[in-house]
Amino acid sequence: MNTHNVNEVEGKVVIVTGAASGIGRAITELFHTRGAFIIAEDIDPAVEDMARDGLVPFVADITKDGVAERAVAMSIANFGRLDVLVNCAGRILYKNIVDMTREEWNWQLETNVTGAFLHSREAMKEMMKRQSGAIVNIASYASYFAFPGISAYTASKGALAQLTRTQALEAIGHGIRVNAIGVGDVVTNILNHFRSDGREFLAEHGKRAPIGRAAAPEEIAEVAAFLASERASFIVGSVVMADGGMSVQIG
Repeated sequence: MNTHNVNEVEGKVVIVTGAASGIGRAITELFHTRGAFIIAEDIDPAVEDMARDGLVPFVADITKDGVAERAVAMSIANFGRLDVLVNCAGRILYKNIVDMTREEWNWQLETNVTGAFLHSREAMKEMMKRQSGAIVNIASYASYFAFPGISAYTASKGALAQLTRTQALEAIGHGIRVNAIGVGDVVTNILNHFRSDGREFLAEHGKRAPIGRAAAPEEIAEVAAFLASERASFIVGSVVMADGGMSVQIG
């Protein structure tokens, strides 16, 4: 096995959710550049602008019944198989528990956890046929640490981390590795639906990490490529922290 091959995902067929922007877009672009074939899924119709040879866009809401089945079917129809699933789609809302509606709670949990469950379920069914595959869930350092004002987000990412571990135990006997990335502050547009300075806020908040800055989406994409590859062949059920040291500092 060549442990230094930068094209570690070359030839792999990959579904990426949340592919139109932020971390999901960076993962999609990096994987495609390195020779992967992509089903790029997003609720945002802008994902259609990413279409090119070897990259098929799919506009859909990951939380809806039948969508995951369609995504997997598209990977088979277009590229003959499915090797990797990256569950990246995510939502966040800053609102205290006492002010949050049930609809706002569900809006985050359905995307961050249920969407990942539905896609994992269907991807695992297909991967089991070939007894190989890799699933990468995009979790957060908020999977473990509490922050006021984002209870639904922290609850969802905590659930995603635990889903990753249980899913890994169910999948590894079928040759499927499941892991997650515990991302820290990453400069994306995830906050822009409720604050116009979302990117600036994330960049500033990221300075609290020991590394002294927030991440670029491309840095997280590199971790995803590693976990999706055979170079990570002995990593099973882990949440690999890519948070600039935020999770190991005190205070």
